[in-house]
Amino acid sequence: MRFDELNIDSRILRAVEDMGFEETSPIQTQAIPAVCEGIDVIGQAQTGTGKTAAYSIPMLQKIKPDIKKPQAIVLCPTRELAVQVADEIRRLAKYMSDIKVLPVYGGQEIVRQIKSLKAGVQIIVGTPGRVMDHMRRKTVKFDEVSMVILDEADEMLDMGFREDMETILTETPDSRQTVLFSATMPKPIMEIARKFQKDAKLIKVVRKELTVENIDQYYYEVRPKNKTEILSRLIDIYNPKLSVVFCNTKRQVDELISELKGRGYFADGIHGDMKQQQRDRVMDDFRNGKTEILIATDVAARGIDVDGVDIVFNYDLPQDEEYYVHRIGRTGRAGKSGLALSFISGREVYKLKDIERYCKTKILAKPVPSLDDVKNTKMDGIFDNIRKMIESDEHRAMLDMVEEHVNQEDYTSMDMAAALLKMIVGDTLERVDEIEDFHFDENEDTSRMVRLFINVGKKDRITPANILGAIAGESGMPGRLVGAIDMMDNYTFVDVPAKHAEAVLAAMNDNVLIKGRKVNVEKANVSGKRKKAKSSRGAKAGKEEAGNLKRQGKVKDRRKKSGKVRKNGDKY
Repeated sequence: MRFDELNIDSRILRAVEDMGFEETSPIQTQAIPAVCEGIDVIGQAQTGTGKTAAYSIPMLQKIKPDIKKPQAIVLCPTRELAVQVADEIRRLAKYMSDIKVLPVYGGQEIVRQIKSLKAGVQIIVGTPGRVMDHMRRKTVKFDEVSMVILDEADEMLDMGFREDMETILTETPDSRQTVLFSATMPKPIMEIARKFQKDAKLIKVVRKELTVENIDQYYYEVRPKNKTEILSRLIDIYNPKLSVVFCNTKRQVDELISELKGRGYFADGIHGDMKQQQRDRVMDDFRNGKTEILIATDVAARGIDVDGVDIVFNYDLPQDEEYYVHRIGRTGRAGKSGLALSFISGREVYKLKDIERYCKTKILAKPVPSLDDVKNTKMDGIFDNIRKMIESDEHRAMLDMVEEHVNQEDYTSMDMAAALLKMIVGDTLERVDEIEDFHFDENEDTSRMVRLFINVGKKDRITPANILGAIAGESGMPGRLVGAIDMMDNYTFVDVPAKHAEAVLAAMNDNVLIKGRKVNVEKANVSGKRKKAKSSRGAKAGKEEAGNLKRQGKVKDRRKKSGKVRKNGDKY
């Protein structure tokens, strides 16, 4: 529909035209008339579908300018989104100068917000925590509130704001109109809707194109411990001006910032635990190019709206398919081509298949770049710069000096060029590549198995799923290739394909922890017993082992058929 067909205020229509919009998006077509009717609405729509205008236009029409008290509350998960929403509402209210909009969020001086509230504000856009803060201070009153909007409600739940959201809704008049927007509809969202909405109308809009066509998408099968090294190689090869790296945890963001800075990269990051002033500084540095690599969690990244991002790296594969869409949408903007590269380990290959089905796209596998690839790329770049300098005659001033030294010393100009090149690249050409390509063929022969002994068991409160997750996560070998897992009280036997046994042993003996306990893995002998005792449990373990083997005769596969094993920090 055209906006002028919606029977909206002429001042809002004029502002919409100034913003360059003529036709409504699908969510706006359905939501604007419904919200204008005054009924409660549940809108399911992803970021970037135009949902802010879908609730802002009806909200502005309902505001009574002569009442200088809060009449509408918009709750947002992050400071960045609150500021973004407040700015869009102001643009829509461009010709309604008697309507005041105030964003309230943590990290900004509360005294300034209190002063603005006292001056008279009709629309408050804020994070639940700061709105609750004003409620406790009694600096805001809700007696005139006729509309409450929950924007990106699923994100607010993920950030732990459920109690605050419910308290705010409870404190507002029962006669209010409640509008809820969310990208996903988990059970807690529906519970809030049932509790605080009356006969809500569900509007569901699924974007036809979930990914941008000009974004090339690839994945690399990697071991978790090699991720940082491989990320560094890819950055060196592609040499992006701006890139965003997504991690699933705040801890991983902090660790990766430290590791990349230690390698000499201009990297920084944002996550929910950082102070607002610090997050603002990081984003400013990224926008102006001072920071070239931005590392972020999904929630903190909601405010990233920067053009010119060349590559998005999924350092950790997201848990939700929709997050993948949000992440890669940071690149390939304004008609430019973009690149999205994802790291997967073990059973995450199945999660990748889910993403492909959801996005209706193909994410292609790529081999992990070797050190030779990195070296060759660097050398090509250096020689390219040399060629350009020679073609532009910028080297002329140095010719006499080079000739003088060559005549005085017992070496050639070729020796000098090689020495200068060595000074530029340093020792990078002499590094030993310790990363092997751990890609698995779907049709490979795994019939011949090798039995491994692991020095943890049931008494360590460890399950077969923990063992499976550790092997798949550390070695990169898909969990489906693991055979029988025979768990005793003090130790465990695991069958793995002979072809990959040495790789699994090497990975699992590299300071791996399972539920906080360091493990030792070794080959068992043909009778199923370990080759040589390395555990202090010694004789007791040996007797238990023999007894169990005798009773069982044949080992049963106790793996969970679902195969859904998650990695929680350093623990499986």
